[in-house]
Amino acid sequence: MTMTMEQVGWLILLGRNEYYVRVMNGFTDNSSVPLVIWCASEEMDLGGRALQEHDDFSWVMRPKFWATNAMKCTIKWDTTRKTFDAFNPYRDTHRCQPHRICSWLVTQHGFYFSNDEVNWRKDFEW
Repeated sequence: MTMTMEQVGWLILLGRNEYYVRVMNGFTDNSSVPLVIWCASEEMDLGGRALQEHDDFSWVMRPKFWATNAMKCTIKWDTTRKTFDAFNPYRDTHRCQPHRICSWLVTQHGFYFSNDEVNWRKDFEW
């Protein structure tokens, strides 16, 4: 399920305890080798996708008080594979504020995080 930024804005205005999580393919030249992503938590499996340049995979997380419901994603690029927490409620309920946006930009140089899709900070390498 991909949401527009307008839909994300409505979620915020409605005051729901929901976080918009988005993983984007930020490679500049991988038209022949897509990023393959598979995301799952203890409670749900979002399945896999092949992301071409500038494609994204997004979903809404609803943290629960009694469950961790961290969403782990495995990303494969050619022969390289990396698993990371795309959403961890203990880390991200504060980090994704004020708009409850948790965005990841995956490039050949690493994984970048933003809570506004304007300012990006490198979180880790491949």
